[in-house]
Amino acid sequence: MFTHLHTHTEFSLLDGLSRIPKLMDRAKELGQEAIGLTDHGVLYGAIQFYKEARKRGIKPIIGTEAYIAQASRLDRDPQAKQPYHLTMLAKNEAGYRNLLALSTKSHLEGYYYRPRMDREILEQHSEGLIVLSGCATSEVSRRLLEGRFDDAVKAAHYYKDLFGDYYIELQEHGIEEHKQLSVELLRLARETGLPVVATNDLHYVKPEDATYQDILLCIGTNSNVQEENRFKMSGDDGCYSLKSEDEMRALFPDLPEAIDNSWKIAEMCDLTLEFGHIRIPQAQVPQGRTSDEHLDDLCREGLRRRYPGEPEEAVRRLEYELDVVRQTGFADYILCVQDFAEHAHEQGIQMTLRGSAAASIALYCLDVTDIDPLEHRLVFERFLNVERKEMPDVDMDFAEDRRDEMIRYAAERYGHDRVAQIITFGTLGAKASIRDVGRALGMSYGDVDRVARLVPSMPASFGTMTIDAALKEGADLKQVYQTDPAIAKLIDTARELEGVARHASTHAAGVVIAPEPLANIVPLQRPSSGNEDALPTTQFAMGDVAELGLLKMDFLGLTNLTILAAACKVIKASQDVEISLQDLPDGDEKVAQMLSRGETFGVFQLESAGMRRYVQELKPNHIKDLAAMVALYRPGPMQHIPTYINAKHGREKVRYPHPDLGDILDETYGVIVYQDQVMLIAQKFAGYTLGEADVMRKAMGKKIRSIMKEQEQKFLAGAAQKGYSEADAQAIFDLILPFAGYAFNKAHSVSYGIIAYQTAYLKANFPEEYMTAVMMMAGTHERIAEAYGECVRLRIAVLKPDINASETNFSLQTGDDGEKAIRYGLACVKNVGEGSCEGIVAARRDGGPFKSLDDFFERVDGKFLNKRGLECLVKAGAFDAFAERASLLASLDRLVTFAQNAQRQKEAGQTSLFDLLDEDEPAVQGPQLEDVPEATKQQRLTWEKELLGIYLSEHPFAGASEELSALLDCNLVALTAEFAGGDVIIGGVVTGIRTLMTKDGRSFIAATLEDRTGSVEVTVWPETLEATRDLWVDGQVLVISARVKQRDDRLSVAVNRAAPYSDDSPFDPSSVLPDLSAPQTPNYQRYGKGRRKSGGRPNGGTQSNGDNGAKGSGNGNGKAPPPTQLKIVI
Repeated sequence: MFTHLHTHTEFSLLDGLSRIPKLMDRAKELGQEAIGLTDHGVLYGAIQFYKEARKRGIKPIIGTEAYIAQASRLDRDPQAKQPYHLTMLAKNEAGYRNLLALSTKSHLEGYYYRPRMDREILEQHSEGLIVLSGCATSEVSRRLLEGRFDDAVKAAHYYKDLFGDYYIELQEHGIEEHKQLSVELLRLARETGLPVVATNDLHYVKPEDATYQDILLCIGTNSNVQEENRFKMSGDDGCYSLKSEDEMRALFPDLPEAIDNSWKIAEMCDLTLEFGHIRIPQAQVPQGRTSDEHLDDLCREGLRRRYPGEPEEAVRRLEYELDVVRQTGFADYILCVQDFAEHAHEQGIQMTLRGSAAASIALYCLDVTDIDPLEHRLVFERFLNVERKEMPDVDMDFAEDRRDEMIRYAAERYGHDRVAQIITFGTLGAKASIRDVGRALGMSYGDVDRVARLVPSMPASFGTMTIDAALKEGADLKQVYQTDPAIAKLIDTARELEGVARHASTHAAGVVIAPEPLANIVPLQRPSSGNEDALPTTQFAMGDVAELGLLKMDFLGLTNLTILAAACKVIKASQDVEISLQDLPDGDEKVAQMLSRGETFGVFQLESAGMRRYVQELKPNHIKDLAAMVALYRPGPMQHIPTYINAKHGREKVRYPHPDLGDILDETYGVIVYQDQVMLIAQKFAGYTLGEADVMRKAMGKKIRSIMKEQEQKFLAGAAQKGYSEADAQAIFDLILPFAGYAFNKAHSVSYGIIAYQTAYLKANFPEEYMTAVMMMAGTHERIAEAYGECVRLRIAVLKPDINASETNFSLQTGDDGEKAIRYGLACVKNVGEGSCEGIVAARRDGGPFKSLDDFFERVDGKFLNKRGLECLVKAGAFDAFAERASLLASLDRLVTFAQNAQRQKEAGQTSLFDLLDEDEPAVQGPQLEDVPEATKQQRLTWEKELLGIYLSEHPFAGASEELSALLDCNLVALTAEFAGGDVIIGGVVTGIRTLMTKDGRSFIAATLEDRTGSVEVTVWPETLEATRDLWVDGQVLVISARVKQRDDRLSVAVNRAAPYSDDSPFDPSSVLPDLSAPQTPNYQRYGKGRRKSGGRPNGGTQSNGDNGAKGSGNGNGKAPPPTQLKIVI
């Protein structure tokens, strides 16, 4: 019997291609009764490997191909030689625990390009391990290859003495050098009496997978298959596959004992992993009280506060929930959650619950959530019930900028060695796979990009787009696949690699907390950020951590919560109004009006074009409408959105699937929207308990045919007992079956609906303050540009950075006339560091506004000043009050030298006579500025665009927008799906160009066109490009006619005609309009007599073109409030 003991799965990232289920299927097919796991330096796949093997009756052997430092694991010498390889297998539980410890220490202590062990820790953790000498890069093999036979013998004796179970590993892959190595290894084995074992360096499942694994190696090494000197697997074709016993015996015909020893090792291994054992840290409770009693005390105290008068319904619900918690044993879990929420509240950290936990009245009474489950008719059993034997999920959202504080608190509270973040694995998605494979095949970027763009996009909440699905849904992709052999090869190869693990990173939310040191249960490693002070991450993914019974928390950082917290602070500073987000009035008229206009920028969950369109039709006026829309805007339920909208507005009669379901479906106008409704239907129609209904819902969602059939029979029998006809029962079951799979958790929908409402409320009622907060948290120039476009539309002035008026971040300023404006922050200028800006602002706060350049350079500590940052501030206009930009730039070297000299004098304690005579004069006089020509308007605009992300003082298209208002169909932010299928005339400035190639080798371009409200990418196909090539340069102001098409949730805009616009001469509309004397399609008739003046939608509705100023010009040079600004610290 032969057993594979040297196996690399896809978790040997970008090296191994063996997907574990496929690997196990093949092993079962070949009759192999055991198989070993030895990924490079990690244990990522151990749990999946173990479970998939057991599922097929195969014995799993957990191990790793370890990296052994040649000296100490603590060395960080760049000249140090590559570490040795060593094959290690867990013989039993002690060995498995030692593997966990060794892997953890190799990552946390020994990581230097590779996670390295050394002899010191091997000697500490040698029990229960079987060790093979390793491949050609092992210590023994290298010494033999170097001709150091005696040293190889010493190394072999060392490992034998240390581990006891030590074997000389033999491999045969048809590599000449390795054949000689095998001779030497056999000699060593004979002279030392050590046993030999044959292995295959398995990297993929079947021989035909070799081609795809080679592509994977190219992706991992950033090379392509045409490069001669690239890294690749040597040896016979397909030799690194899962071979049969006969194939292995054929490779070692004279060494049957080497084959037999592999099975002997397998028989020695006996490891059983325990799953489902709950490992929750014990909560801190008062002396003499149990966790259940303490939880009961806290909940009843909260009940009196939340429900004055303690109504019977609330008391009964709480008692029921606490009884379920007692039966399931999760009191400590709930108390841990309560502890985190209490800390967040004490520290002023904005938080909310996500998911089913918000359905718990106990958590409501504990102030973990502000969602009243009785008011919102939430089903507790969706969160926790006695029938579902698994740990519940409590998902907590925190303000993004303070999430790390909560993780630090968890570590301090429960122990740094007991808390970790959770790993996640990025996989090759459909588009990424095509792009990566295209590079590896050596194809041109243009060809690959063209194919990748034909894969339909899908919002993250909708699931994952696959290549197979893209070929079914995308007619263009299917066409090139069927007609172009090179593209077919690309797509076929990408399909084989799609879904393979590509890299490890830190899960956005997952945190695990253990009652003992985590490394006893899971292996740990440094987070992907590389920060050695950060908490480690587990090597096991979220699902595997849950399988081990560990307390798994979701701590998600949510930018919108940060925005809400910031907006509340800005409102307080601006209007002296305290906002309680929990007490906002539902049904606010300004919110309803704003949403009905589709003004959803900055509103949580409602920003996408598709969602905005539905929100306009829905005209939501309550939180329940937003919650329903969050649930409905997903694949499957989306088809019911029109019914929901029409029923809400009385255009369609509310129809219930059965009259008895009216009280369950009334709030959603007869449409099944939530999983909770599926459960309530099962309870009412078939007599299920809600716990049983939750089990049914979950089983249906997994679509396991046998379980679904079992549930169907149970449902029909229960319905019959309640007196319903078989036809009615079958109809209702058939109705809820698909909904169980894609309906949304109501508590989650309500939670996100509330955040959506809170963001909408602040935007509708405090637009300047809210948009300030949005810009403060924008993070990128792209997002700042989008927010600026919204400010333009809302007529909110945005002012340029000013050394005497700007804070570090965006801030809201109010002038003496009461007008508000958002001021650019100094650190929001590209290449300007936040630390430098804080130093500048601190100096201004301490000594008042800077009176001159000399004053600025004398007072600001030199450590906060560097030439690059100052240059960018000058170009952005921050010093305009003191001097012209070109002059300042020409004098910058002298000014920096002056600043350095002033700093040295200050540090030396020198004081000028001027300092004694006149405190209003700077202590040192600065250099004269260079007399140079002023920067041109075009130069200033170019600097602004580069450093601020927007044209602020004046947009190059502003004049055209006004002059051509009768010609343009809309501004760019208003170019939505309503224009799809027709032609539009739009305009803007070109701000980015990519040159691409069609499949027949002709050039076309994708260009970004921008006006003050937003931007859009337009495509200029070869025929049009030939006639307009000279126009497509950065900074060119253009007017174009284009055909608009809808592609998934985005628009494709193809240019028909283009013409330049100049302020210096009148624009000729005929340059973009077709010849109206010739027969035209109906789309062109609107360019004739009677054309609407202000653009708008094709249906005749009007909309502003958005290039109006904010209570004036709205640009960076608009009337600025005096610098008596608000001091807001976020």
